[in-house]
Amino acid sequence: MNKLTSVRLPLKANPGLEIPQLGLGVYQTQPGQSTRQAVRWALEAGYRQIDTASVYQNEADVGQAIRDSGLPRESIFVTTKLWNDDQGYESTLKAFEQSRQALGLEYIDLYLIHFPVPGKRRESWRALEKLQQAGNCRAIGVSNYSHRHLYEMESYANQAAAVNQVEFSPYLYQQRLLKYCQVLGIQLAAYSPLTRGEMLNDPPLLALAQKYARSTAQLLIRWAIQHQLVVLPKSVHQQRIQQNAAVFDFEISASDMQALNQLNQDRHFCWDPSDVE
Repeated sequence: MNKLTSVRLPLKANPGLEIPQLGLGVYQTQPGQSTRQAVRWALEAGYRQIDTASVYQNEADVGQAIRDSGLPRESIFVTTKLWNDDQGYESTLKAFEQSRQALGLEYIDLYLIHFPVPGKRRESWRALEKLQQAGNCRAIGVSNYSHRHLYEMESYANQAAAVNQVEFSPYLYQQRLLKYCQVLGIQLAAYSPLTRGEMLNDPPLLALAQKYARSTAQLLIRWAIQHQLVVLPKSVHQQRIQQNAAVFDFEISASDMQALNQLNQDRHFCWDPSDVE
């Protein structure tokens, strides 16, 4: 098994806290046995981050799979998210506790605002700050925040987000957002790094994958890792979960990284939050 890596979260707000660079996403993974088995296979393959959300309705299965694994709780990094309908100060505190109870965990490693809901995200963030100060979660962050949302956040946040989780791939190479997060000390995490499967047979990508004797999925994951992102591929198939983790024993050359960068189409395969007020 290749040695999986971690990245250190911003030290000012999260002293000594690291997040595994590769995680399993469980978006649209069916609650029940499907989620539990995917998480079990991922943990067996060496993954040490599981990324879920209240709206996915599979938090309980993620928690059960973690307990069934027999691994020490502190060795697994668990991320979940606050859904739009629950935003606001008091409702955020309540939603967090519901997620924690569903997961069956004493604490959550990373709690994210799932989407920048207009008129509510400021109070939601205030609640997240309280949750971290109380020790209920080790780190707090956001998801689907554009450059504009992060700039606005600087005006009210007492603590910067540790993570911004966004859709990111060579076909949606958000270079400006990545650089802005780096300036702010925010770790960018990539969801849908495999373009939801839509570009896995793109001829330029296939040619590069053949050069490295890798799958196109492995190439996309490795590209994200070399951009120093946290990357969250999703699968419910054991072989693909294992293959997606086998990306730490090769390196894409600088020229080929540039070629992958140039595949950018500014194309979203999920939602586009850039026009959210």
